[in-house]
Amino acid sequence: MSITDTGTGTETEIETGTGTDPDTDNDTVSWNPTALGEILSNDEGRPVLFTNARILTMDPLIGTMTGADLLFVGSLVVGVGPAIVTAAQDDNAIVVDCTGMTIAPAVVDTVALAGGRGHRSEYVATLTPGNTPDFLVVPDELAVDVPSAVATLMTRPEQVRALVAAGRPVLWAGTDAPGRATAPEAGIPASDDLTGSPRVGVWIDRHDFLHQELTADGRYDETRGGRPHAYQGRYWIDGDRIDYLDDLGFWAYGEFQGDELHHAGYVMKLG
Repeated sequence: MSITDTGTGTETEIETGTGTDPDTDNDTVSWNPTALGEILSNDEGRPVLFTNARILTMDPLIGTMTGADLLFVGSLVVGVGPAIVTAAQDDNAIVVDCTGMTIAPAVVDTVALAGGRGHRSEYVATLTPGNTPDFLVVPDELAVDVPSAVATLMTRPEQVRALVAAGRPVLWAGTDAPGRATAPEAGIPASDDLTGSPRVGVWIDRHDFLHQELTADGRYDETRGGRPHAYQGRYWIDGDRIDYLDDLGFWAYGEFQGDELHHAGYVMKLG
């Protein structure tokens, strides 16, 4: 199909592959293959536009839109609504035609669905400008609402046209997208050798109550209020996140923020 840019009078060719019956749709395997290749090779920050879809934004202000577009750059949604496609050529956008498709959040805010959040700003996982583009593209008949779209992913993944996480395809045309992230192996991992890591040492909170020693062999030992060995166990660092598995069996976590370690309400610095 072609879409005319009303500002220039030019036409943009867009591949289609939608089908009507989800049980006999032979076009699923070839859904927008050119666009997929462009997204996977997109290292120039080109905008990506999913166009002409029914969009279940889950945003209480925006609501559900039909014949609408979802525009994102990198890992940020920058626009949602009709007529964004008119600027696609100007912005050198990668265009994905979604005729007959519904776009739904891939992460469901069940608290919001139940009416349990008092302010729009508290809603998470909505397809709202400023949020992360985590979403599903599913045929309309399989996505009456967000729960049914997610159910399609769980029970009929071959019918999912796209599953996108932070702007990167995970599933496409019912199969794994090339180069997709893989889930970590189940089970407790071995501890890394952290010799020389700037995060190894004794972290002390601002009130000198909590002393948490992180050792290079992946063990921690806490002194609380002068009581030594109050908690001991293993830890793992992944980016700025630290996960703890106490010898008593419970899990906890913390976050490194600059030269501070935030954990369970404590703010610590290396002693």
